[in-house]
Amino acid sequence: MDELWEPHAPAAGALRPLPADGLDLRAGGTATVRPVTEGVIEVTAESGGETRIEWRVPCADATAFWTPEPRGTGWLPAAWSAPRRISLAKGAPVAALVGTGDVALCAFAADRTDVLAGAGVVEENGEFRFWAQATGRLTVRIDTSRRHFAGCLADLAGWWGEGRTAHVPEAARRPAYSTWYTLQQNVTPQAVETQAALGKALGLDTIIVDDGWMTRDRARGYAHCGDWEPLSLPDATAHVARVHDLGVRYLLWYALPFIGKESAVWDRLGRYALADAAHMGAVVADPRYPAVREHLTDRLARAVEEWGMDGLKIDFIDWFAVPDPPAPGPEADCATVDEGVELLLAAVHRRITAAQPEAMTEHRQPYTSPGLWPWTTMIRATDCPLSPQENRQRTLDLRLVAGPVAVHSDMLMWHPAEPPEQIACHLINVLFAVPQISVDLAAQSQEQREALAFWLGVVREHLTTLQLGELRPARPDLGYPMVTATGDGTVAVARYAPLPVRAGDGPWHTLLVANADDDPEVRLPGLRGRAEVTVHDARGRIVRSDTADLAGDGVVTVPRGGLLTLRRTQG
Repeated sequence: MDELWEPHAPAAGALRPLPADGLDLRAGGTATVRPVTEGVIEVTAESGGETRIEWRVPCADATAFWTPEPRGTGWLPAAWSAPRRISLAKGAPVAALVGTGDVALCAFAADRTDVLAGAGVVEENGEFRFWAQATGRLTVRIDTSRRHFAGCLADLAGWWGEGRTAHVPEAARRPAYSTWYTLQQNVTPQAVETQAALGKALGLDTIIVDDGWMTRDRARGYAHCGDWEPLSLPDATAHVARVHDLGVRYLLWYALPFIGKESAVWDRLGRYALADAAHMGAVVADPRYPAVREHLTDRLARAVEEWGMDGLKIDFIDWFAVPDPPAPGPEADCATVDEGVELLLAAVHRRITAAQPEAMTEHRQPYTSPGLWPWTTMIRATDCPLSPQENRQRTLDLRLVAGPVAVHSDMLMWHPAEPPEQIACHLINVLFAVPQISVDLAAQSQEQREALAFWLGVVREHLTTLQLGELRPARPDLGYPMVTATGDGTVAVARYAPLPVRAGDGPWHTLLVANADDDPEVRLPGLRGRAEVTVHDARGRIVRSDTADLAGDGVVTVPRGGLLTLRRTQG
């Protein structure tokens, strides 16, 4: 936040040195250091006011600073850069300084979500400075083990997960269709049912109906939010039943925080304003008030309880993250906005899972806090229409610290003239997430449908490896030009640049190489033995199928948007 800009000033209050190998570590108040494993420590500090923990490492051989924020990775900020204000509704308390070889020079996470966190290069001496600050007790886990940064971040996410529960239905990991880019607000039962039927035939098991269902106004804006009546989906129960008859699950979108000035509930709830969103025709409702939570919970739960939906897409939670919220009035029962947000989401979750135990809830970057894990099943990359590289980076950043929660891509869209090779590349760019599709499926050519169906089939067939395997994105400073996932006896590699694929001779039986680069010569150094070789083009047509000896420096031609599959037959 710009108002939090801080120059080289020392931490608030007096900091005292603490013993830590390889770290210049300091903290305020009463502080202790506890070793966890080799290269990993926990620092706990507590004071009567603001508690701050600060540490520095040599910024030597560093290549990138990683955070889970959109556009947050790939550069080294200065120490005087504005810190990140993290809350339950926005961001996650985690970061890593990455060095050559993709090792984490220093990674950290905090044990609470309401923190202020800063990091950057100290200009005077070339050190890299981290700090975290919160009111009262604060614990940070610091990892200087110099392992692959993805492994360090996965361990930090696992630390967060201790004591937390999160149930992710299997359906949350299957490809989905979204109406947003396709229909915008032009939602009708017929349009939704048409896309659901076409999508099911291609491998899309869920449809997410976005903005427009609750209003007949098509001017955008949020002035009609708050009533949440299905004005554009009359007889919603029968409509949902027809979608279910297709074998498709149904999620419905809600802009949770907004009470629109044209809504019927405005006169009753408009006064409980956490912030004004006048340019959107609404206010952000204050969840510290029981009246707000009760109304919103009832409105959202109806979709599952009354209309038979399979879950909710809950949008704009980050709008609750107001830097300086107004003092609560006498009707409020929460001291903080975060407490109100958690009570609201927990109430919605209880209601919808009581009606449908496998109900799904989608949240969206940047509300990626581990504190939200119990109330969500999937997190979607924030909007980046027609930007495959950005979608790749955002989904991978989310995967690294999402813990058990399924990660979804931003909706894939493309121009009607998009060639099938580029459609395949769109899907390869989000290969390690759940793809959401948002194009008019009725307008796709046969070639476009073939590319879409083939790659959705790959995602479905190898779901365990792609979404739950050990993830190793390479070179965050270059936007992850190659990514590897390993699991279930399979190694899956996505290649976005003309780089050699070093799968090694580990205990795998299947190697998949998805080629999203226009260089078709895929080099496979170090492989030996005999294998069945299959190459599919972007449309899923087999262009090579034979058995070959892997000579240790082999080259296989894989067209752009195509897939190489090696299955070992010996050694």
